[in-house]
Amino acid sequence: GIELLFLPAYSPNLNLIERLWKFVKSPVLNAAYYSTFDDFKRNIDECISKTGTEYYTRITSLVSENIQRFNDALTLAS
Repeated sequence: GIELLFLPAYSPNLNLIERLWKFVKSPVLNAAYYSTFDDFKRNIDECISKTGTEYYTRITSLVSENIQRFNDALTLAS
């Protein structure tokens, strides 16, 4: 029941963890200064911990496997 989907060599838009990291960078890094690395890590951890609650709706739209495959596009074009 497992389907393997092979990704092109460089495809960050298809890699789910890249989508999550892009989301995390927005609230944590945008124009933010952290005096210590521990503060920086704490803010990243806090953001990730909110993905199942406060950010759930936004995360589910970003990190879904709802991607169009090339074969699907060819079928639609016919």
